[in-house]
Amino acid sequence: MIKSRVLLAGALLAVAGAANAGITVPITLTSDYDFRGFTQTDEDPALQAGLTWTLDSGLYFGVWGSNVDFPGADPDIEIDAFVGFAGGDAAEGIGYDVGAIIYTYPDSQDFDEVIELYAGLSHGIFSGKVWFSPDNYDETSWYVEGNAAIPLPAGFSIPLHVGYSFGDYWDAAGGDYLDYSVGVAYTFENFGLNLKWVDTDISGANMDRVIFTVSTTLPWAKD
Repeated sequence: MIKSRVLLAGALLAVAGAANAGITVPITLTSDYDFRGFTQTDEDPALQAGLTWTLDSGLYFGVWGSNVDFPGADPDIEIDAFVGFAGGDAAEGIGYDVGAIIYTYPDSQDFDEVIELYAGLSHGIFSGKVWFSPDNYDETSWYVEGNAAIPLPAGFSIPLHVGYSFGDYWDAAGGDYLDYSVGVAYTFENFGLNLKWVDTDISGANMDRVIFTVSTTLPWAKD
């Protein structure tokens, strides 16, 4: 629910204001919470906020939350917790990121907690990541994604994404599938705007849609 997301964002801002520079707070307002091609809010808006604490060693951990709406199911809130280690230099060589995340729905009787492990590499405008869940509702599942952000003049860019979901969970749920998106992004001072088209190759699903997102990360950089 939007009201609960506002309260979460306010609480995270209060913590960040009292913490050191290793704390960052991403805040996002989106017309639809898209997760691997599927809407998580019945194609309604979402207000999302998180908190990440990154140490000098590259170790990081944090939490992230969003309102959700699944027809026929009870959760209104998703809260995720994660821990990882990132390093390297994507601008000059290879960057890397490994970690684990747990997806939870604290107000739900219908949804179980799901843990995923992930490992990713990045170089320049390109990045890729592999996600694996050893127990996704008693089945294993995989997700492999590739991304690119093609820079344009005047703060614009073209973000590209393709992902592939497969494994025993998806075999039982109807089969593996591709999701993909292409958009236009614009960065202005401390804010990012993104307009993207999203779709999947699921036959007859009619999941294509356009999503608009505004995001920022606190604390804002000082001039």
